[in-house]
Amino acid sequence: MVPEINYWAVLVATASTMVVGTLWYTPRVFGARWMRLTGVDPGQAGVSAVGPIVATVVVSFVTARVLAGATYIAWWFYDTGFLVAALVTGVALWLGFTAARFVTHDAFEGRPVALTTLNVAHELVTVLVMALVLGLWPPSGV
Repeated sequence: MVPEINYWAVLVATASTMVVGTLWYTPRVFGARWMRLTGVDPGQAGVSAVGPIVATVVVSFVTARVLAGATYIAWWFYDTGFLVAALVTGVALWLGFTAARFVTHDAFEGRPVALTTLNVAHELVTVLVMALVLGLWPPSGV
């Protein structure tokens, strides 16, 4: 079986990651805390955000595409609503891959628990928003 993918929804889900990240890491939300925990200096001259932003868009597209495919398979297999399939699949993939890997890597790298928690929570919100977009805009015929 080849999952049907709504690529417009994938593109919107990709864009949603940029919105979530912009809001999450703004200084008035969690940005100041994140900079303090990571030691990032916002006034550091010569540092460009272009590379990280391009990488984020590419990785977010891949994530949205994989989530869309996994959601379709879960929807087909469990015979549930597409939105429910998207949200449950998103949380399961976040927990089993993203959160688990963050905790493991951050523990070995000696990162503060507060930083790990902040980043893992950001990833959960990001995945839930992507899942919401994909779940509310399923492929035609679903």
